[in-house]
Amino acid sequence: MSSPTGPPVITLDDIRSAQQRIADYVVRTPVINCEVISKRLGCGVSFKAENLQHVGAFKARGAVNAVMSLSEEDARRGVVTHSSGNHAAAIARAAGLRGIPAFIVMPENASPKKIAAVESYGVSPVLCGPSTQQREQAAAELQQRTGAILVHPFETPAVMAGQGTVGLELLEQVSGLEAILVPVGGGGLLAGVLVAVKTIRPEVKVYAVEPALADDTARSLKAGSPQPPTRYDTVADGLRTQIGDHTFPIIESLVDDLFLVSEASILSAMRTIAEDAHLVAEPSGAVAFAGLIDNADRFAGRSTAVIISGGNLNFGDCQLGRN
Repeated sequence: MSSPTGPPVITLDDIRSAQQRIADYVVRTPVINCEVISKRLGCGVSFKAENLQHVGAFKARGAVNAVMSLSEEDARRGVVTHSSGNHAAAIARAAGLRGIPAFIVMPENASPKKIAAVESYGVSPVLCGPSTQQREQAAAELQQRTGAILVHPFETPAVMAGQGTVGLELLEQVSGLEAILVPVGGGGLLAGVLVAVKTIRPEVKVYAVEPALADDTARSLKAGSPQPPTRYDTVADGLRTQIGDHTFPIIESLVDDLFLVSEASILSAMRTIAEDAHLVAEPSGAVAFAGLIDNADRFAGRSTAVIISGGNLNFGDCQLGRN
């Protein structure tokens, strides 16, 4: 992969337009302030509860924006995508809202719950190998066969702009906000939040958090160019993907820091969110909070927002024990 040059593929205007376009189709998710956790960590902790979004994840935002942005001619062709789960369900839902076909590729190691979610919208996913290359190849073959429009899970600009609406809402919902922690896989959510937040309030710090077993963004930042994943077995299944060509330059230029977290930290964070904030987070959705717990001293006394990116938890897949 090679990073494109030139200006970012999305702007604040794109994100604001997305906010208007998707308003009738997504939830303006609440911010949950948890006094117990805030006292324990020594900072003000506000959870942006995207687990309460349609399809149980922030992906509903980008999918709706992308599908509703299509011309009538393109929409009639339908849409195709590849995803480990949440984006897949989001595209299936968005296509249904517009009344157009959806063709979806999912990795064979996707959560059964997420496969079932796609099927609940009347779409039977095509399964493939877990690597980014295998997903992209299967989606390309499906696109060639159907003539559908590709809506990439994080590289399509309209998807990135839709995800950026999370950042707009946070700035409106949390007064005196000083820091935001965002999980990163392909980088669509992180890139969108960065453009929104850093354009409006550049003094707000934005931190990426990534599983140590899916550290391609960390390695990419060190190398100065997108690096491929080396494995696909982190419990945070939504983050088993490669950082994007379009998302990486935005992240590289705007992110304040990146934290890597262990599998044990992710599982512990899930349990703490459930016990103390009374919210359900899937592993990927708990990654940002794991980063805050592991680096609490960096946030002492600061008003901090943590994005719970999804809540599609399959309880049979992991044990929420203290590790």
